[in-house]
Amino acid sequence: MIWNEEFETLPREALEALQLKRLKATIERVYYTVPFYRRKLDEVGITPDSIRSLEDLKKIPFTTKDDLRENYPFGLFTVPLKQIVRIHASSGTTGKPTVVGYTRRDIETWSELMARSLSAAGVTKEDIIQNAYGYGLFTGGLGVHYGAEKIGATVIPVSGGQSKRQITIMKDFGSTVLTCTPSYALHLAEVAQEEGLNPRDTKLRVGLFGAEPWSEEMRKQIEELWNIKAIDIYGLSEIIGPGVAVECEEAQSGLHIFEDHFIPEIIDPETGESLPYGEYGELVITTITKEALPLLRYRTRDITRLIKEPCICGRTHMRIDRIRGRTDDMLIIRGVNVFPSQIEEILVATEGVLPHYMIIIDREGSLDVVEVQVEVDESIFSDEVKKLQTLARKIENNIKDMIGISVKVKLVEPKTLQRFEGKAKRVIDKRKL
Repeated sequence: MIWNEEFETLPREALEALQLKRLKATIERVYYTVPFYRRKLDEVGITPDSIRSLEDLKKIPFTTKDDLRENYPFGLFTVPLKQIVRIHASSGTTGKPTVVGYTRRDIETWSELMARSLSAAGVTKEDIIQNAYGYGLFTGGLGVHYGAEKIGATVIPVSGGQSKRQITIMKDFGSTVLTCTPSYALHLAEVAQEEGLNPRDTKLRVGLFGAEPWSEEMRKQIEELWNIKAIDIYGLSEIIGPGVAVECEEAQSGLHIFEDHFIPEIIDPETGESLPYGEYGELVITTITKEALPLLRYRTRDITRLIKEPCICGRTHMRIDRIRGRTDDMLIIRGVNVFPSQIEEILVATEGVLPHYMIIIDREGSLDVVEVQVEVDESIFSDEVKKLQTLARKIENNIKDMIGISVKVKLVEPKTLQRFEGKAKRVIDKRKL
């Protein structure tokens, strides 16, 4: 279902004309209200009048998360605080948090984008949405909440955690839609089984899962466990929150990025050069409708590609492929670039292996060593040692063949590894400790 047919099905020529108009207005806005941007643009000889086509966007310097931290807390806002009606912030685990402000119009835009996202997943005003994304400074919970209310659905603002209570609410209230991280969806299925409830017997029919990279194999696991359609949703706090891009229920193949609000690019993460359509690289986003915190060419660090081919759903906006990982999550193991999601895909595709794992990297002498701990089904774990050794070797060989690195696989009992209510942390890199 298309929420806003007028804008979501704009012909390409009209969409690009709208993008250019809004881009010019955004650059003028930041040039005259944000000293940081004026300085950056002056350094490369760009004024608002310099932008005459969408191609001119490539002349503008990138914005990074470090830029937000260096202008902490409100240095990149284009409006005075009296016009800010909402502030969100990242967790700040690697330094100062990144602070995001919203005007009243920004909140309306965000609600519109989340209404589009939920509608793309087939959610209607008839649904009961169990929103298990975290509320508070994290953008996920309130982003989904406002979009759900906009389409007229019933929202249960349960937030993350209290997993047994989540299952009780799901059963008693008849939730039809689940929104949370994919790893938490898997954990909730386990809790349901522990509570004597078959997850497939709930009224859930669809889930919108995001906030962390997840593989196609994990999607299959979630869909099988819950008997639902699992939809991928993408966003990040700095850009607006969830609702930047979403899969449609018709195709579930690539996430429609709402190009009337965002201009996407793909660059080589090493050189910063633009890459052709279809090539994988780092996603860069320019916001063109935000008031409080517009960002020019923001480096998301997420690895994906742009898909120009039309989608069967009728939306004309480009799609981004499933996020493969982040440039700052990329591991370099003995000279080989490895994303945790690549290992996950191999693990989850192996019969008898559960979708809970941990990658531990250490160094012995001058050599990197990798141990992959992964849970296996109870029936397999209780098998004789020889069978377990055979399964571990099989996984080790598959990782070697498909990724090109040697690892040690350690099979562990079900429910041994840590569970996560928010974003899953799958890697322990002791080389940095």
